[in-house]
Amino acid sequence: MVGFNIDLTGKTVLVTGSSGFIGSYLCRALLDNINGIKVVGLDNMNDYYDVSLKEYRLAELRKYPDYIFIKGDISDKQLVESVFEKYKPQIVVNLAAQAGVRYSITNPDAYIQSNLVGFFNILEGCRNYPVEHLVYASSSSVYGSNKKIPYSTDDKVDNPVSLYAATKKSNELMAHAYSKLYGIPSTGLRFFTVYGPAGRPDMAYFGFTNKLRAGDVIQIFNYGNCKRDFTYIDDIITGVVNVMKKAPDANADGVRYKVYNIGNNQPENLLDFVDILQQELVSAGVLPQDYDFESHKELVPMQPGDVEMTYADVDELVRDFDFKPCTPLRDGLRAFAQWYKKFYM
Repeated sequence: MVGFNIDLTGKTVLVTGSSGFIGSYLCRALLDNINGIKVVGLDNMNDYYDVSLKEYRLAELRKYPDYIFIKGDISDKQLVESVFEKYKPQIVVNLAAQAGVRYSITNPDAYIQSNLVGFFNILEGCRNYPVEHLVYASSSSVYGSNKKIPYSTDDKVDNPVSLYAATKKSNELMAHAYSKLYGIPSTGLRFFTVYGPAGRPDMAYFGFTNKLRAGDVIQIFNYGNCKRDFTYIDDIITGVVNVMKKAPDANADGVRYKVYNIGNNQPENLLDFVDILQQELVSAGVLPQDYDFESHKELVPMQPGDVEMTYADVDELVRDFDFKPCTPLRDGLRAFAQWYKKFYM
């Protein structure tokens, strides 16, 4: 295992997208576990999905005296610069982004503003107010329609099948250029289908739950033949915190730049996933004991922008951090179902 070279004790960390799913969990983990840390959270609280969920996460974070919240958008260059100037964060974790593959087909503008202009503003902040480490969210979607399985960070990723994927690949290229030109140590994280309590309602498991509870029929794409590397939120957070503590060494070109996959390394068939989900929803009391699941599902063709399988090669993560995600799917879905029951019922 490569030794950590950043001590987070007493540091100021900027987390963008701090009221988002991953962002809010990360902020809590840092504030709970690291002495003297100050976390500056930046989020625009947009209505891409139910704002009450973001407000719930923010309310939890406001309980911490060392959490500072700024409402704003990373595409606002002046705002981003003022945050860097005032707080001078030593570590930046950029999780703010317009998420979602399908939404990018109908609303491309949102992706350019947040994922390209916004990320550029973060890079400029790191250039003008030097940081010890920039960590940023990429995505498993950059692998597009790659046929080689599992996906390795050594694979070529030049064939995105959605604009969302194209913006995430662009983030990696922009970060590399800034690392090379200005010496900013940067690490990109390709997340694989993150799920868990208080997650994103636009994700399949959450949408399925809402529809099943309402008695609607859920559509399972590609006739149920999709496979996803579902990764539980706690595993993602452990991975992110580990990475924050280890700024990359210079590579052969003298650039302090790295990209890792964070995935469960075990793709699950979507039909199996949905079956386990409905079992846990029944068990948690979200659905009645006699729920007729078979009559509430419909197998339909593939959606544009989707891929058949995601599957993470996490050898480098294991090598450098002696860590790999390992939460069993049923355990993760049980935790989600129990949270959903408490939050919505």
